[in-house]
Amino acid sequence: MATQQIPVVVLAGFLGSGKTTLLNHLLRAGDGTRIGAIVNDFGSIEIDAMTVAGQVDSMVSLGNGCLCCAVDTSELDTYLERLARPSARIDVIVIEASGLAEPQELIRMILASDNERIVYGGLIEVVDAAEFADTRARHPELDRHVGIADLVVLNKADRIADAARQELIGTLAELAPGRPVICTAYGRIDPEMFFDRGQGEDRDAAVRQLSFEDLLREASAQGTPGQGLDGVPEHDHENCHGCDHHHSGHLHAAYESVEFTSVEPMDPRRLMEFLDSRPAGLYRIKGFVHFDVPENRQRFTLHAVGDFLRFYPEPWPKGEERCTQLVMIGSGIDVPALRKELENCRQDVAAEADENSMWGVLRYVPSQEE
Repeated sequence: MATQQIPVVVLAGFLGSGKTTLLNHLLRAGDGTRIGAIVNDFGSIEIDAMTVAGQVDSMVSLGNGCLCCAVDTSELDTYLERLARPSARIDVIVIEASGLAEPQELIRMILASDNERIVYGGLIEVVDAAEFADTRARHPELDRHVGIADLVVLNKADRIADAARQELIGTLAELAPGRPVICTAYGRIDPEMFFDRGQGEDRDAAVRQLSFEDLLREASAQGTPGQGLDGVPEHDHENCHGCDHHHSGHLHAAYESVEFTSVEPMDPRRLMEFLDSRPAGLYRIKGFVHFDVPENRQRFTLHAVGDFLRFYPEPWPKGEERCTQLVMIGSGIDVPALRKELENCRQDVAAEADENSMWGVLRYVPSQEE
């Protein structure tokens, strides 16, 4: 049976773009997900929560099962190996790159890893909307970083006017054709864009550690109402006109989740044509595919993020119905058109499936699984 793989997400962006704020948001909103965080710059990743949950050091075991490591890129593979070990029980690994790091190098190291327990989970490029022009002037490589991103987060989008925001979205769309651009404030992006929340909820209560949600509730109960962990007044979400999650019509470019199920087997050639020309704005595809092809009637687990695509064949679980079940996540996608394209990928009953039709699929099966 295929090894359960841990997605490794690279979080990049120049200094001040809001990477640490976004990572803190993911840690708070993980809802039971155990996150392994690797950071180049330690920054301000919930230092108060760390103080409550354990010692602050280069290696910190956080209360929600997040193992946080301050490392150099040369150490990356060593820490990926440590985080991916089964005993760590990590669900997702997030690498917060230094503001001056080369994300392409981090991606290369992840893809070159021999660790079969990890899989590339995408490059998230965080862009400061208010300082974009100045940042681009100081760091011309910003264009290249945006161009290789799987998802662009336009942070602090509440700080610029609507017209300027639309113009900036257009610029980013030119730099990263076909990639979703999500506008946000305070780094508040739904974690389901990056990983599946709540994977750790069914774990034994005996091994469940104190979560960030627990820490925040505890601090709130013990401290002054309206204050955060560090004593700074909490943000007033109800009266803030810049919060994207509250005033969704003003700013938020929401993501969409589309489900597709088919009891009829999928045609390998048609499905690969769809996957090779994925619609603009489609960020993640996950699920299982059923092919009725001789010697290839296994269940094929599909994992796609940006241009990255993998299939993992394994036997169907005993008693499980053989069908295709996919979930697609993106922003600005045409949902009816997407469903119609997938419906057209079903295998024609009159057509005979042959092994040659599987070539396109099998070239995306990792060698160790063949």
